Amino acid sequence: MMEFLYFPDDKTEYIPAFIALAVCIVVAYLVFRWIRSYSKSQEQKMKNFEEEVMKKFEEDNSDDRHK
Repeated sequence: MMEFLYFPDDKTEYIPAFIALAVCIVVAYLVFRWIRSYSKSQEQKMKNFEEEVMKKFEEDNSDDRHK
């Protein structure tokens, strides 16, 4: 009935599949960590940029008030 399923009698045939799965999991974890650290650095850059813009905006507004 289910001839398309293949379960080998020799269990050592599973070893390459487990190695490939482990490599894929490790690579996925490393990519996840890289994306997370890149996102944090971009967030910090954006916060610094926002602070600069707000300082400039406040300086411009304070100059307008004194005129």
